Amino acid sequence: MTGSVEQGTSQTHGGTRILHFLVRLPVSMETVWPAVATVEGLAAWWTGPAALEPRLGGEVVLPGLGEGQVTAWDVDRVAEYTLQRGGRVRFHLERDGGDGAVLRFTHEYEGEGETEPAWRARFERLVARWES
Repeated sequence: MTGSVEQGTSQTHGGTRILHFLVRLPVSMETVWPAVATVEGLAAWWTGPAALEPRLGGEVVLPGLGEGQVTAWDVDRVAEYTLQRGGRVRFHLERDGGDGAVLRFTHEYEGEGETEPAWRARFERLVARWES
């Protein structure tokens, strides 16, 4: 199985922009989880958090997006971070067949923020971690 970054979608509701991506990964949910829920994992493909307390209500600080809290935490399935400047970033993992995982990603924010091409490039780096 190979990984892929499927087409991202963007919606605008009033002043809120919502980006969605579906990322297929050739490894299990349990293998992907540390990449979206640990300091070391996020630093390897996206950004190095200054802080990340792995629990509901825990502190999170992401460069460029600011300080905030972990607003959803279901080990091996859901990690969601709500940040002062960066809005809400949600990683939702599901099984994909016997050996793979699907990452359903949402970034919801007000005003200017991250672009679809920027997120696509990040997710391509994430997929590449397991493509060798």
